[in-house]
Amino acid sequence: MNNKITIPITRLIPGLIIGPASWLGPYIVMNSLFLPAMLQTLDPENKIQLVALFASMGMIVAAVSNMVAGALSDRTHSRFGSRTPWIMFGAFCFMASMIGASFATGIPMLLACWMVGQAALNFIVAPMIAWLDFAPEKYKGTASSAYGGLGMALGNNGFNVVGALFLSQFRLGFIIFGIVAFIGTLIAVLIVHEPSNKDAKEAEPVDAAQKQTLSLAALRHVFPSWSTGRDYYLAFIGKMFQGIGNFAIMGYLLYIMTDFLKLGDATASSIQLINTIMLIFGILMGFFAGPFCDKFKVLKYPVAFSTIFLALGAVSLFVCRDTTGIILYGLLAGLGMGLWNSLDNLLNLRVIPDPDRVAFFLGVYNLGNTLTQAIAPVIAAAVISLFGFSSIFLVSFAFAVIGGCCMFAIRKVQR
Repeated sequence: MNNKITIPITRLIPGLIIGPASWLGPYIVMNSLFLPAMLQTLDPENKIQLVALFASMGMIVAAVSNMVAGALSDRTHSRFGSRTPWIMFGAFCFMASMIGASFATGIPMLLACWMVGQAALNFIVAPMIAWLDFAPEKYKGTASSAYGGLGMALGNNGFNVVGALFLSQFRLGFIIFGIVAFIGTLIAVLIVHEPSNKDAKEAEPVDAAQKQTLSLAALRHVFPSWSTGRDYYLAFIGKMFQGIGNFAIMGYLLYIMTDFLKLGDATASSIQLINTIMLIFGILMGFFAGPFCDKFKVLKYPVAFSTIFLALGAVSLFVCRDTTGIILYGLLAGLGMGLWNSLDNLLNLRVIPDPDRVAFFLGVYNLGNTLTQAIAPVIAAAVISLFGFSSIFLVSFAFAVIGGCCMFAIRKVQR
């Protein structure tokens, strides 16, 4: 779109905090607490396999719906702007599907509701992350920190405390947190108050041959060649490697504490300690990383070095197999993830190959979160079975370093 929309940072920042917290928090609670509890009730004998089934099918639905939602919002013209209609459509459908899930009496109905919810969720995610492009140029780092550093930190860690209170009433929990997601998203939308873009001009369409046939040229219009999208692809590859490095440890944190460190009764408190430290650093980076980036005009280096902190955290837990290692891991991984979550979306925004398709490319990039959570446990499980638990730290270290090298290799963003 040719007419660039800018929204005042005083409206955008609250929306970028409330928005992602509102969809991510309820999803985390339902995915980690209510869904397993429901599966335990409906089919206790097959609950492990069913969790894997729901996760793998959800990943496929999320991947497709994310790209579709991004592409649709990029091409939407309405009195409510391009993003808002799809965000609210997704929020309503997500609420309705979770309410439907609460009444599920069998696995097929629960699976259907969960898949609809996965698709609806991505109709919130893909357009909402494109709000970053509405920030004034000199405040884009601050906007990115608000979204990733504060909003997602609150969603990841803040909602589970309340969600645990509904574990014995998980059906009611589905309803309440579905409604919370809708209301929170609505509040964010009202605060941001995206202006009308009914009169905005679309970019020139591709030629008729590209529109009518499935050809290599048409495919390149959707995903540009390496020469055109080099930096974008490097950022995406870097995100994948960084994510696998992170989730390889975080996905097996419980077993690392019990089987590798053999902490016994101290397992729960050690996990709480790591998560508390990481939450504190996530919030701190959310406050400071973006403004620092805006003031000193640095972006690539903090993002790249954040993966190095993750790698060092993995080494510290491997070398110091005690409370010291746990604290060091929490500090280093918390600093790394805090920096990454605060700034990686902004780095991606800088290297998008087509500025007229911001939501699409940011949505595809954001798939790195979904895909890595599905891939990392598979890689980690294979390595653990072959070489033992100690090897998981070397895998995390190697993947994190490779992710950082990809970020360092980006050319469009100099520092």
